[in-house]
Amino acid sequence: MRSGDPPVIAHTEFDEAAALRMRARLARAQQAPWLHGEVARRMADRLPIIRQPPQRWLDWWAHLGAGAQAVRSAYPQSQRTALEPDQALRARSVAQLPPWWSRRRWGAQAEAVLLPQDVEPGSTDMVWANMMLHACADIAALFAAWHRALAVDGYLMFSTLGPGTLPELRLLYEREGWGPPFYPFADMHDLGDALVHAGFADPVMDQELLTLTWSSPRAALQELRALGSNLHRSRFAGLRTPRWRDRLLRHLERRLDADGRVALSFEIVYGHAVRPRPRVRVAPVATMSLQDMRADLARQRSLP
Repeated sequence: MRSGDPPVIAHTEFDEAAALRMRARLARAQQAPWLHGEVARRMADRLPIIRQPPQRWLDWWAHLGAGAQAVRSAYPQSQRTALEPDQALRARSVAQLPPWWSRRRWGAQAEAVLLPQDVEPGSTDMVWANMMLHACADIAALFAAWHRALAVDGYLMFSTLGPGTLPELRLLYEREGWGPPFYPFADMHDLGDALVHAGFADPVMDQELLTLTWSSPRAALQELRALGSNLHRSRFAGLRTPRWRDRLLRHLERRLDADGRVALSFEIVYGHAVRPRPRVRVAPVATMSLQDMRADLARQRSLP
């Protein structure tokens, strides 16, 4: 890779049609996945690093991210806007808006639900994106959308599954010749490089390993289905048989921990970065976007 080239985060094997079906199924679920809510609480513990509380924040893939309450607890005076990737999840978030008599519905902190094309450039002070990046094909385009949505000095916080997720299933599928069990998740170092290439500054990446346990193999499979689907184009093309499912359950029974519970591992990657003030290049003709010029003038007027 030449210096200055964007990092290569492969997405050629990502099945967009399968991702759309997965989102439609998860939109019908009674609630967002438990793991998403737990990661949202852990990511909210990192909010104190933000020196200036955001006046406005954008909750990217709000329903499945399950982070609204965690951020509201940290910033009760901030205005939240939910963003959903499609109409099915938008309808779910609209149904969760505060009641008509709530100040969050109509007052100064009125909430809204948008689709990606409805986001105004530079309209938010923080983009919060919990546990959704691994369900997207074009990570570079997503980073560009986050950068475009943020105001100057705005803050990005996100989490996603890392490549150390479910090694137990990956090794099992390889050994049995069952094809890929899930789409490969991006490494945090590649994500950090992609953030810089997208124009973000001061990116910080870290990760933690979580071990989830279940009372039975069937309970484990049920939870995994609630988390998503296999979005790899090279996954097994047909329907699995009951005999195959029983075989998988027997393999999972061998994963029992000391307490007799099924144990599986998840790598959670966290990232945060800032949209910096644009640098005016030294050239015979210096150029600056009208949006950035207005932001810079407003900042200078506010200085004492």
